[in-house]
Amino acid sequence: MPGKAQKTPRKTPKRTSSRCSGRSRRTRATSASTRCWRRSPSCGRCARSACPPPRSPASGPRSSTRGARVPPRRPRATCGASTRRYVTCCSPHCCSSASGRSPTPCWHWSTPPCTASTPARRRKVTEAYTAEFKRVHGKTALLRRIAAASLGAPDRTVRKVVYPAAGGEQTLKDLIAELKATDAAFARSKREVFKSSYTNHYRRGLIKLLGVLEFRSSNDQHKPVIDALALIKRHKDSTAQYLPIGQRIPLDGVVRKDWQEFALHAPARGPQRVVRTVYEACVFQALRERLRCKESWVVGADKWRNPDQDLPTDFEARRAEYYEKLNKPVDAKAFVAELQREMRDALGTLDTALPLPWVTIGARQRGGAIKFTEPDAQKEPANLKQLKKAIRRKWGMVALIDILKEAALRTGMRKGLAPAGTRGAIPEPVLLERLLLVAYAYGTNSGIASVAAGEHGHSEEELRYVARRYLTAVGLKGAGVAIANATFAARSEAIWGKGTSTVAADPTHFRAWDRNLFTEWHSRYGGRGVLVYWHIEKGSVAIHSQLLTCTASEVAAAVEGMIRHATAMKAAGNFVDSHGQSEIGFGITRLLGYDLLPRIKQINKVKLYRPGREDQDSYAGLADAITRPIRWDVIEQNYDQLIKYATAIRLGTAATEAILRRFTCTASHPIYHAMLEVGRAQKTSFVARYLLSRDLQREIQEGLNVVEGWNGANDVIFFGKSGELASNRRDQQELAILALHLLQTPLVYVNTLMIQDLLAEPEWADRLTDEDRRGLTPLFWSHVMPYGEVRLNMSNRLALAAVGAPGPEAPEPAAA
Repeated sequence: MPGKAQKTPRKTPKRTSSRCSGRSRRTRATSASTRCWRRSPSCGRCARSACPPPRSPASGPRSSTRGARVPPRRPRATCGASTRRYVTCCSPHCCSSASGRSPTPCWHWSTPPCTASTPARRRKVTEAYTAEFKRVHGKTALLRRIAAASLGAPDRTVRKVVYPAAGGEQTLKDLIAELKATDAAFARSKREVFKSSYTNHYRRGLIKLLGVLEFRSSNDQHKPVIDALALIKRHKDSTAQYLPIGQRIPLDGVVRKDWQEFALHAPARGPQRVVRTVYEACVFQALRERLRCKESWVVGADKWRNPDQDLPTDFEARRAEYYEKLNKPVDAKAFVAELQREMRDALGTLDTALPLPWVTIGARQRGGAIKFTEPDAQKEPANLKQLKKAIRRKWGMVALIDILKEAALRTGMRKGLAPAGTRGAIPEPVLLERLLLVAYAYGTNSGIASVAAGEHGHSEEELRYVARRYLTAVGLKGAGVAIANATFAARSEAIWGKGTSTVAADPTHFRAWDRNLFTEWHSRYGGRGVLVYWHIEKGSVAIHSQLLTCTASEVAAAVEGMIRHATAMKAAGNFVDSHGQSEIGFGITRLLGYDLLPRIKQINKVKLYRPGREDQDSYAGLADAITRPIRWDVIEQNYDQLIKYATAIRLGTAATEAILRRFTCTASHPIYHAMLEVGRAQKTSFVARYLLSRDLQREIQEGLNVVEGWNGANDVIFFGKSGELASNRRDQQELAILALHLLQTPLVYVNTLMIQDLLAEPEWADRLTDEDRRGLTPLFWSHVMPYGEVRLNMSNRLALAAVGAPGPEAPEPAAA
């Protein structure tokens, strides 16, 4: 209609990654931090299409008081994402400016400079400096000329060969100066990125934490950090750029040298000033390092508590008892003498046996002094495939839920799965069925809804109630322990041999949702997720499992599993991979009374230590690989404290990882040095025995292969949701892993019974050879159906021979 403004449909502009570097005058005056996402003719450097067409004044919401247009509610932006901002645009082609009216607010896509994420900024810095490296020409050709000249005249001096090839001495000096300057500038740019991220994002949350948490330290060396935190609290609401003059501001031990150029400002006149926000960032960095090594702690915390609370308080009163529990002599000299004797025996035996076909020791080179050849692969057992086929013919394809049911009816698993403290109106047989179905849902990762659709007579609501009310981590662990003990009791010594005392430990990676504080990126496995650390007995029985972060210490996890497992097995040795061993690990395991048996990948670079100064001229065949003597005086002076820390680990008053963190982060700690010397002595004895014995090398490799086979079963059983832990709650992730543990342990138990029943038949009585018995394992699943509809029938049993199980309530199995 004439006389009225025509409504023009507003077109939503398409997002683009291009950003206008120029702005109109009014845009700059209105919002200095806004960048228009589209360029308009009003911008002097713009040549793209104009802003969206004008919209009618009636199309925008108005306020109830003045009638002015009110901008729509701004959506919450994610860090680094492009967001629409309500700004004033003076483009003649934008909004009402096209009709000659004064500029009015309109929407533009822009990215606030302060919202860019720290990784994105770090990538920008990296890419920028990578480009700088590429723009420096001639480095490759220069290196090629120097290498060719050096190889052509290896006996001549550098000045006569290298300098002419490089173009003179000055060329090399300029190259060194350029690389040094570029590296320093790159590090400086990373510090600038961190400073900007702290100021614009992290500061708000950290300042609030200071009002909730109380930090303390009993070491005067770290007192400046505590004083600096108090200073930050006093000025938390300040908006000044610098901290006030006249106050004591701790700098030593708080602000590192590479941060002083950002934190300290020296004006032309007046005293030196401290930049407030940069100083705060330096204080929080220093606090992080102190917390990691437990030199500072949090009042009222558990993991980050006072390290003095980790040690047993009654150690002085019960000293003799604690020494006896660890089977260690009270006299430090006796402990040292035993270590010396073991070292001399191991080193002397190896020195006498050298050279061996698989190991020689020569001059130390880049690859190390030890030349070691791995043992050859052993022969493949011939009859094990036929054994598995025979099991499949006799029992057919067995559903995984039936294997779990059979183990539950034959063992004391029922008591562990539903602890005595849980009461309810559900009858015990019904509760057992529902617990088995819920454990199956968690252990296969298929979910309760999928399992509820099967043939068992239980609804999804009933299963979810049982999961909430009865399924606990304690119950799942107790059920796993009951099945492991039943497996040990059911084994036939004629088939499996005598019970072993060694356990293999190794982690595996599970992908997991990452909107939580537990999921982390793992550089070795290449993805976000969590680690599950398994302790598997040589007969494929899992005795312990634990959920860890990707940055957790594998040495600590290996120790925890050996100490905390609740099975009847007496573990005396632990097979681990290279990541599960260290010199500190050897020291802790020696004090706790079991052998650490690792597979060391770079064994060629291992250093051996002498038992004493009197052995300086001994072990001539090991001279190139041997180094200084062990400092026995350090061990004797701190022996009582070593036993005290080992007792804390055994009793559980302190986590192994907390003690390792305190030792490894505080290299000056006297207990750390003593533990390190014990570990070096123990590691020297082990390496000497390992290099000498082919049987020990194969035993360790076979043990670690058992863990790899267990991890292979994980992929088959934990099939739901592509094997990803689909929860952000740590307790739910732990339940899923413990349920997986519970599913694989019955598989080993039932397979053990099947193998024993089959080998009892005359056809298989003398068929297995020594190679077959060496490779015989109950961990296989070629006859198992983990997929398909879940059908649970408690009266349908597997035809297996009766085996005495722990617990009087184990019923006599009936044939199917």
